[in-house]
Amino acid sequence: MFLPRIAAPRIERLIATFPIVVVSGARQVGKSTLLEHLLAGRADFVTFDPIVDVEGARAEPELFLDNHRRPLVLDEIQYAPEIVPALKRRIDRDRRPGQFVLTGSQQWEVLKALEESMAGRVVFLELDGFCQSELAERAMGASWLERWLADPKALLDARPERLPEGRPLYERLWRGFLPEAESLPLDVLSDFHSAYIRTYIERDARQMGGVSDWQAFGRFYRLAAALTAQEVNRSELGRELGITPQTAHRWLDMLRATYQWHDLTAWSGNAIQRISKKPKGHFGDTGLVCASLRISSPQALADHPSLGAIYETAVVAELRKLISVLPSKPIAHHWRAHSGPEVDIVLERDGKLYPFEIKATVRPGRGDTRGIEAFRRAYPKARIMPGAVLCPTPSVIRLSEVDVALPWDLAPLPAS
Repeated sequence: MFLPRIAAPRIERLIATFPIVVVSGARQVGKSTLLEHLLAGRADFVTFDPIVDVEGARAEPELFLDNHRRPLVLDEIQYAPEIVPALKRRIDRDRRPGQFVLTGSQQWEVLKALEESMAGRVVFLELDGFCQSELAERAMGASWLERWLADPKALLDARPERLPEGRPLYERLWRGFLPEAESLPLDVLSDFHSAYIRTYIERDARQMGGVSDWQAFGRFYRLAAALTAQEVNRSELGRELGITPQTAHRWLDMLRATYQWHDLTAWSGNAIQRISKKPKGHFGDTGLVCASLRISSPQALADHPSLGAIYETAVVAELRKLISVLPSKPIAHHWRAHSGPEVDIVLERDGKLYPFEIKATVRPGRGDTRGIEAFRRAYPKARIMPGAVLCPTPSVIRLSEVDVALPWDLAPLPAS
């Protein structure tokens, strides 16, 4: 069953405006399915293969393009990099919008070549797994995050409601958010996630090169999953596996380039210091984290020491999904003081800072805002907006004069 995606209106808008639209994201997040739904009967579709030169596209890119109507969807463009110069030549001659839609599951080489050679003529949208409103089939409307960034008080005055109750929290996290995982019975989910990891390691990572020991890389993948929601020291990460810091750096770049790993830069209030501080990393999908940690069931997750980190990763991913479709996107950071206080995620837009703490508790209290309060004290001159604790609480709760607890599964509001 196809579930409507929150990215659909944004993709339609971009196609109507730009000659080339690139929809990128990890393998099996639904890129092809979404485009087939949006452009059915309107476009030609070609899916490239890493081994077979489909329709001779790599050998004769100009002839390949001549043989297809517009719009043309080129799926997994990283397997046919020879097409990029031919696309550029055609767009240089004809800049009409909506000619090509490309998908890719790697950020290296091909997508970077597109960005560098066709600036202003190509736009990118990153697709992730399902968000909460998509799973509840409530994809339309303005997200609670969009309203919060516009005016936190107005969102609270609107009395936002939670989405209809879906899967229990521990099952939701253990199952993850990949579209195919959503419909599978619980007793075969581990098989699905294991196959995903094996295919990623043996196919996707192998094609990017730079790995000589696949067993070591598999251990690295699982260790990275175990370090989700932590600041990562790459030298220490390599030392634990007996690999050099340079190798650990390169392998983590591979995870990032294939959308398996996402960084939050460190906020410090100083642009130079911000770059020098360690980023905080989050794995791409909580189902894959649970599989990598050998967590056997939702019930086992309930008592697992990594529950808090896995929940934090799910909420950060939810925010990332909601941000991806905003016309004006905030920059996401994390903040940690040398003395210990931290804020899990800080969104920065229009000179304003929006701090969020993430807690896997149904009973949040004022103590959960300690990091946000320390953040305000550290930057008294900054424009810090009301803070929120995102948690599985059943309703909005006022925690202090300025900060609140918000359910992480608030429903979209009618577009204003």
